Amino acid sequence: MPLSATRLKHRFTVEYPINASPKILYPYLASASGLSHWFCQDVRIEGGRYNFIWDNQPHYAEMASHRTNRSVRFVFLDENKRHATDANYLDFLLEESQLTQEVYLRIVDYSEETDTVELQEMWDSLIQKLREQVGG
Repeated sequence: MPLSATRLKHRFTVEYPINASPKILYPYLASASGLSHWFCQDVRIEGGRYNFIWDNQPHYAEMASHRTNRSVRFVFLDENKRHATDANYLDFLLEESQLTQEVYLRIVDYSEETDTVELQEMWDSLIQKLREQVGG
């Protein structure tokens, strides 16, 4: 029997308190210029698609949904820039505690990466860069 071309996916969720308002944070999560400050080497918008560049390699995604100052979802495309079944995606969700007024960024990273320690370290490092950008 041939091996299946699909690889098992892993949903990694992590949440960080960020000392900045959703209005300040949202552009860093939803715009190419904001994302390029902390998330990857560069981000370009090409034909309505986001091209995330890591290690000089392009990774195309579409913004599948967004709610201003609340959330954004990027769904990654296959190597032919087409939609794939069970595609990798990335959710950024901003939540504000009504009780404490703290703002939290929840990240859902759905991909083939299964090493939770490596994912935690990667996101910790990225969020540190984001905090430096927003002063929080």
